[in-house]
Amino acid sequence: MNLALLRAPGAPLLRVGHRGARGHAPENTMASFAMGAAMGVDAVETDVQLSKDGEVVLIHDHTVDRTTNGNGFVRDMTLAELKGLDAGGWYDRTFAGERIPTLHELLAWARGRIGVAIEIKNGPIYYPGIAAKTIDLLRRHGMERQAILISFDHFVLREAKQIAPEIATGILYVGGLVDAVAAARAALADSLNPHWAYVTPELVRAAHGAGLALSAWNPNDLATLRTLSEMGVDSAGTDYPELFEQV
Repeated sequence: MNLALLRAPGAPLLRVGHRGARGHAPENTMASFAMGAAMGVDAVETDVQLSKDGEVVLIHDHTVDRTTNGNGFVRDMTLAELKGLDAGGWYDRTFAGERIPTLHELLAWARGRIGVAIEIKNGPIYYPGIAAKTIDLLRRHGMERQAILISFDHFVLREAKQIAPEIATGILYVGGLVDAVAAARAALADSLNPHWAYVTPELVRAAHGAGLALSAWNPNDLATLRTLSEMGVDSAGTDYPELFEQV
């Protein structure tokens, strides 16, 4: 399967599960990704950082404090140390024993099943080489056409596109940009990925006129999702994938 960024006329928007199904399971765990898939999403979104020993791991925050039973910076812990943490019990005891996954584990599960949107975390803690490592894993799993790389660090997206022109990329941002299309072009990106509150019909038209996709994050109520769909956005990521069935 290929991850189609642009929405065909009359087609529903591409359904993305934010950190899996974050509204129902501990974010960025295999349980959350599986729940998102069971709810019918087309792709799951996740966040990548590097462990102390250079492994690409899936966790949103720069520290493990909020989403595990441990504490400390991700960059200061080896993969073995990260794997020793409970990444599910903080959410609900029924998820106790969930572990921080690696990108390798997610891609092995997702291949042929579901698309993956990978947010590269790069700043204020920076991970030299993270783009190349992420791309290497996508290539090893044959997932180049099943994935999109997104980031608030547009420099790392440009780096990724220079390494792998065949892999789609999208610029994350919060705010109204004077020229969002120019921002995407500067990063060599294929998609605009603004916070949903900054999506307008004019922005959708400008993106599509430039051949760019437009993906909104993180609408978590039905009314907002419906409005975005009516505007013509190509995809949206939410914590509550069950909402897509009502759009």
